[in-house]
Amino acid sequence: GGEPVNPGTHEPIDDVGFLENEIDHWITDILMDGWSKFARKVKLEGVELSEAIADKLSGLGIDVQDVSTALRRVDLDPESPDDWGEDDIFELSQGLRKTSKPMLLGANKIDVQEAEENYERLCELDYPVIPMSCESELALRRAAEKNLIDYFPGDSEFTILKENGLSKGQRNALESIQDLLDNWGSTGVQEAIDKAIFDLLGMIVVYPVDDENKLTDTKGNVLPDAYLVPEGTTAHEFAYKIHSDLGDSFVKAIDAETDRRVGKDYKLKNGNIIRIVASKGR
Repeated sequence: GGEPVNPGTHEPIDDVGFLENEIDHWITDILMDGWSKFARKVKLEGVELSEAIADKLSGLGIDVQDVSTALRRVDLDPESPDDWGEDDIFELSQGLRKTSKPMLLGANKIDVQEAEENYERLCELDYPVIPMSCESELALRRAAEKNLIDYFPGDSEFTILKENGLSKGQRNALESIQDLLDNWGSTGVQEAIDKAIFDLLGMIVVYPVDDENKLTDTKGNVLPDAYLVPEGTTAHEFAYKIHSDLGDSFVKAIDAETDRRVGKDYKLKNGNIIRIVASKGR
């Protein structure tokens, strides 16, 4: 175990720097492995450097666009990667982390008395920061599961359903949590998830259905599935995400809201309810 410290005395900015540094070194180590041979091959064969680096880092979810953006932001000669030293590659790795690994800081335990000052310090960094109380969120969800309260994740308040079902301790705990919600607007947990998925990663939600009128699947379930897909995903690409056969035999898609037929290149919008029409016999 580590050495215990008093609440609020640990420097949270150090934690952020530590994580950044770990990711930067992780990327650097992968790039440095066989770099000289790799760089010579790129130069001799006339391979596009951004594509070659993206291929080398494909396991980290870093794509060609990420690499191209990072290369534009560093003062390195892309024509002579064989001249780059480890410091150069570390600088590139920092750029790759910034372009491919967007970060959000969840300032947990915001209900602790000393936390607000640390939260304000984190806000000085170049990241979105969400004040959070995971413990409060967990308590609210457990109370909601037991039908003691009516609460939806992300709400700024809750309603007690069973006053008689609460002990004095539970009632006091819920009062403290409501004070937190009054002060910060929410526990922050759902806000952090939403911001990470929709703002940082640029995802949208799409609902596939088999019947665009009843909004059901083949078993009659209403809107049974929700898919998170990148913004810009086409109807055809979405068909493949549901099933490869559906993508292979794609004919058209139907937007349930407008009852309009859309083609394979139609770019899906957030909240679209889509029926994929495929050719028979596939």
